[in-house]
Amino acid sequence: MTRRLLATYVTFALLILLGLEVPLGYAQSRNEQNQAFEQLEHDAEVLAAFIDSALARNDMLQIEVLARESAQRLGGNVEVMDAHGQILASTYPPERPADSPTARSDVDAVLRGQGRVSARMSTAADVRTMSVVVSVHPGLQPHGALEVNVPATAVTTRVQHFELMLAAAGILLLAAAAGTAFALARWISRPIRALELATRTLADGPLPVTLPVDSGPPEVRRLAVTYKTTAERLNTLITSQRSFNGHASHQLKTPLAALRLRLENLEPDIAADGHNNLQAALHETDRLARMVELLLAMARAEQSALPQEDGFLTDTIDRRICFWEPLAISRGIHLATSGPVDVGVRAVPTAIEQIIDNLVSNALRVAPHGSTVTISWHVIDQADSAPEVELHVIDEGPGLTAEQRTQALVPFWRAPSAGTGGTGLGLALVRALAVASGGTAELRPSGTGGIDAVVRLPAGSGRSHQQLSAMPSN
Repeated sequence: MTRRLLATYVTFALLILLGLEVPLGYAQSRNEQNQAFEQLEHDAEVLAAFIDSALARNDMLQIEVLARESAQRLGGNVEVMDAHGQILASTYPPERPADSPTARSDVDAVLRGQGRVSARMSTAADVRTMSVVVSVHPGLQPHGALEVNVPATAVTTRVQHFELMLAAAGILLLAAAAGTAFALARWISRPIRALELATRTLADGPLPVTLPVDSGPPEVRRLAVTYKTTAERLNTLITSQRSFNGHASHQLKTPLAALRLRLENLEPDIAADGHNNLQAALHETDRLARMVELLLAMARAEQSALPQEDGFLTDTIDRRICFWEPLAISRGIHLATSGPVDVGVRAVPTAIEQIIDNLVSNALRVAPHGSTVTISWHVIDQADSAPEVELHVIDEGPGLTAEQRTQALVPFWRAPSAGTGGTGLGLALVRALAVASGGTAELRPSGTGGIDAVVRLPAGSGRSHQQLSAMPSN
């Protein structure tokens, strides 16, 4: 924004300077030429008066002396012609080029009495000259003509000097305009950049927003005040919500544990026909406890600026497969893995374990007897960004529609065909942990009709525990 404002102001100032200095330079050039011609005409007329006196006395020697001395004094050449155009005296060198038709016509016009003075600017042999032709004894019948030709060096030098002064003044003014424009652009854009930084800070999480509201144009200051008020309210609301979720979940853990203990203590006092209801109550208590644990985990995952650490994905998957394999075998489900070794990922603490546990738990819940749940992973190298690791947990269950796959990542959403054991928080926690780790989570349809749960996490540096243990010790 600063560059665009600066370019606009400087361009506008440049156009104004060109509009003022170009006509001024042209007017000064014409004025210098007119003054030079007036002075040359005056000198030529004075010399023509002396030559007219010499012609009256028929003193050719005096005419030559006047022509030579005047040529030396003026720094040019003088040529005297009689009434018939014959040259009486000339200071031009013998190798002088022939007169141009235009110069010859000026002399003829003066001799015929059609003009008392003829002035012209011409260029000969790359030298710019000023020529003046005046009549000797002006009247109806001139006695002759006098041509004075001098270099225009002095005029050109004065014009160039003036143009250089204009250029220098223009550069100084342009520099001053650029400096003023830069300061003005910074004054305008500084609060906008601060607003952009505050927006990024707010997007990263409920953090205190530091935003100056006393600089910049009035409109930007009012916008900053409004934005800061909005950000503070949002921070307060989000912090209150997360604090409530965390505290409420934490406070519920102890009463739930006490409730389960009391239910278990009631078992000897319950009649045989009431044991089913007691077991159902214990089951619901366990489900509520799991929901509380998941709510606590989500509240921690949604906290901003969580520390991240590198972990070795293969080791974590092996450990979690060992944990879930007995349950899978009891349900007739095969757990398969595929992927490269020595793959490191970067995530918040315990995120990898919780992501794998929730995805495998969901897959085992919907996978039919005799099917396979596949856990695979691979590294994605990207030219324009850091590499990522993509984790897939694929089941052969009934699957979900496109709308249901989107809704499944929302807290407390459960599929219509889901059983009574779920909480509706597992996939939401997976997405929260992935986002907190700088990654993403989504559900895709698998080629077998089930669900392909995909989690992308930043690649990290890691080694397997076997490699670390195999390294020689110091």
